[in-house]
Amino acid sequence: MAKDARMLQVEVVTRTTRLWHGLASSVIVPSIDGDLGILVNRAPILAVLRPGTVVLHTADEGQKEIEVSAGFASVDSNFVTIVVDSGDFIRQ
Repeated sequence: MAKDARMLQVEVVTRTTRLWHGLASSVIVPSIDGDLGILVNRAPILAVLRPGTVVLHTADEGQKEIEVSAGFASVDSNFVTIVVDSGDFIRQ
């Protein structure tokens, strides 16, 4: 489980770099079936992502937005891993 049971441990990565990691209260990812909101204690899921914006409501940095290319998101035991081909911050 994540260190804080009320938070998600999140990691956003590409093949070559880690774009962001830390604690978040919620995450929104652009899945191919529509935007997917992820909260603490969500059931495990693997989602294919389309190009769009990942929104992170972080524990201590406020809201962050990352424009991403296609990829996938994995959620299990309050750990969220987002793997994308490329990504750039549009709001920090």
